[in-house]
Amino acid sequence: MANYYIADLHIGHANVIKFDSRPFADLNEMHNTIVDNWNRVVRGNDTVYILGDFCWAKESEWPFYLGPLAGQKVLIRGNHDPEQFSQATKKFLTDIKDCKEITDNGRHVILSHYPIPFHKADYDPNWWMLYGHVHNTREFDFMQKLRREVAAARTEQGHCIANWINVGCMMPWMDYTPRTLDEIIEREKMMLQESRIVI
Repeated sequence: MANYYIADLHIGHANVIKFDSRPFADLNEMHNTIVDNWNRVVRGNDTVYILGDFCWAKESEWPFYLGPLAGQKVLIRGNHDPEQFSQATKKFLTDIKDCKEITDNGRHVILSHYPIPFHKADYDPNWWMLYGHVHNTREFDFMQKLRREVAAARTEQGHCIANWINVGCMMPWMDYTPRTLDEIIEREKMMLQESRIVI
């Protein structure tokens, strides 16, 4: 059993392909890639935490998109997700929350669609904040700039650690695939170092 994380899939959203510069010719290619990537790594007893904006479709269409995806699925509601869900959709979701805290292999994880850099345990290296919402936009650049500044200013114990990571599916360390916390931490660190952006 493993935990996986991903945000901002925007399944069924044609405009997001251009918005994120996603490498897909059309919605069918995007949808098929997401399903294939998901089911390649996720097994039946695994849990995938979807950090918002799963689907750009009517709520009645959600079962069609959730059904083929392996594992237990927990939705952390995003700004484009419905306010209410039918029983048909709830059959495919083990939990629906606006924000959630879990423990993953001894580490504490705060899950939110929106970035919360200064959370209740931002000084603790054993806490991580995973978020989405900002895609790879200017707002994400602001988050990374803040993260670098916070990390550079950290001079003693008790100051913010800046353990926050964007798990939007379009981020290079996610690559349209649910990832474990270990994978996210290591892949993001490696890719930022390759681009000479050090946190």
